Amino acid sequence: MRASLLFLLGLTGAAAHAVDEESKPPAYEPREHYTKYEYRVPVRDGKKLFTAVYIPKDQSRRYPLLMVRTPYGCGPYGVDRDGVMGLAPSEDFLKAGYIFVCQDVRGRHQSEGEFIEMTPHQPVKKTAAEVDESSDTHDSVQWLLERIPGHNGRVGLWGISYPGFYTSASIIDSHPAIKAASPQAPIADLFKGDDSYHGGAFMLAANFGFYTGFKPQQTPVLPPKQWPQFDWGTLDGYEFYLQQGNLDTLSKRLAKDGGPNPYFDVQLAHDRYDEFWKARALTPHLKNIRAAVLTVGGWFDAEDLAGPFTTFRAIARQSPATDNRLVIGPWVHGGWVGAPGRQLGRVQFHQPTSEQFQKEVLFPFFEQHLREVAPKTPIAKATVFETGTNVWRRYDAWPPQQAQARTLYFAPGGRLSFTPPAAAQPEFDSWVSDPNKPVPYVGYASLGVPQEYMVSDQRFAATRPDVLTYRSEVLEEDVTVVGPLVARLFASTSGTDADWVVKLIDVYPPELEEEEARKRKKRTEDVEPPEAPLGGYQQLVRGDPLRGRFRKSFETPEAMVPGQVEELRVELQDINHSFRRGHRIMVQVQGSWFPLIDRNPQAFVPIRSARPEDFQAATQKLYRWQGQASGLEVKVLPR
Repeated sequence: MRASLLFLLGLTGAAAHAVDEESKPPAYEPREHYTKYEYRVPVRDGKKLFTAVYIPKDQSRRYPLLMVRTPYGCGPYGVDRDGVMGLAPSEDFLKAGYIFVCQDVRGRHQSEGEFIEMTPHQPVKKTAAEVDESSDTHDSVQWLLERIPGHNGRVGLWGISYPGFYTSASIIDSHPAIKAASPQAPIADLFKGDDSYHGGAFMLAANFGFYTGFKPQQTPVLPPKQWPQFDWGTLDGYEFYLQQGNLDTLSKRLAKDGGPNPYFDVQLAHDRYDEFWKARALTPHLKNIRAAVLTVGGWFDAEDLAGPFTTFRAIARQSPATDNRLVIGPWVHGGWVGAPGRQLGRVQFHQPTSEQFQKEVLFPFFEQHLREVAPKTPIAKATVFETGTNVWRRYDAWPPQQAQARTLYFAPGGRLSFTPPAAAQPEFDSWVSDPNKPVPYVGYASLGVPQEYMVSDQRFAATRPDVLTYRSEVLEEDVTVVGPLVARLFASTSGTDADWVVKLIDVYPPELEEEEARKRKKRTEDVEPPEAPLGGYQQLVRGDPLRGRFRKSFETPEAMVPGQVEELRVELQDINHSFRRGHRIMVQVQGSWFPLIDRNPQAFVPIRSARPEDFQAATQKLYRWQGQASGLEVKVLPR
């Protein structure tokens, strides 16, 4: 057939192409190499957990097990339906040969039992009825080792996001066969910086959007043929959430399209760091970890950026003998799997960062601990991507020990400087924050939370009168900032509560606009309209809020005193960013960030049930003189 086609075409180019095609190796077909089995695995309290197992057909050698536990379903269900591709972090794992295992956690999809969000860990289990994710994994691993043929006695765990939490939870008091684990974008503490709350402020858009689809199930249950769609009634999330009013109204709106969702409601009910959240915090229990751990995260993970750092640091502090390593790349949530990682929005990284990580770090990590194959290059304690310069860095500690503490001070005229303020008398900047006209978090209409918001252009915010903007002089040399950031604000408000949102921004030089204009002129054909130039682009590097009522304690909220100046500490999450020569460093301070976080009425009232009249404009002041020097505390690498 091929010869007839070539004869008819009579093209040497086609013939050469045919030779190339014949010389290429055939595409890897997992079905040809793996056989699927499905089991109901009993655990100590008698519940049975659905478990799908893919075993290599080649039984001439033994294989390690690579397991993921998930609340999102191990489908497609049925031994004749293949899903092994989703269980392998990359094709390298499929080709190397692993026994892939997927388990529905209790109370989800095909597994029995009651599902509890962020299952509390029970350090002491006196009866078989006292179970957690560690015990469920221990019992499942033991069952698999006793019944699955062809394994080498070694088990690895991995998972992204919620499955990342299950990975972390499973290595506490773990089965001795578990030799390696990679919690990726793991949830560590929902209230302190992960999905639910940041600085005491509720992450509104992400949580409401998630819980329109994630609801309780009567298990075991198969997935529906068609998932129901929530009727937003608009394409503009800013408009949607503003019209709803308060959080109680949003809960009723959620119930209107499919019944009440207790998972969402419980987030609202526990609006402070109470026993509910403390019981679900995993970090206090990350002790005596026997497995090697490779924690993975992304600099632009809008959901769980805190979790990887919290997990890594908790293991380092509480289990110092553990082989404990960290990888952070220029990725969105889970972006290191299934995406090239070359860019995010307008920001380019100029290399396939995901493939680099998969081939040079993740695959060698599991091969080393599950097959005793030494990696070509030893895996560093901390492998992190430096944005700005777009290079991978390898450190023997995180943050790097050589980093030096410095402060970017707010100065008169909207200036930002490493020099402390000279004014001996009180000076301040002020703005009016109106919760009925909150500052948006992106400069365009968006229904969900766009992944690119983490690097989005902030010029739309810099022009608003309710956003304070401070910028440095043009940098004469690169300034590389690493590790966590803390904004130390001396501030007051005319209300009894307020949000303080701090953003660190990289301002690109305006000369880029002229250069890009010249490049566009040289194009002989424009298939699509040219993108806006990057000249003057104000790239968000990091931002986080602090809700004023939690300025002293996340456990016990306290009203702010109108007009009283207080010191506030706004903790921003880690970065590794180089502000290049010719750029400027910018910091913005504002009183809202909507609908990324919920609206603060700026009155000390229950926020979830705040009435329209509770939402009041307030004057907020930021002081910047010798006695009250507001600024951003950073760690800078020496040149």
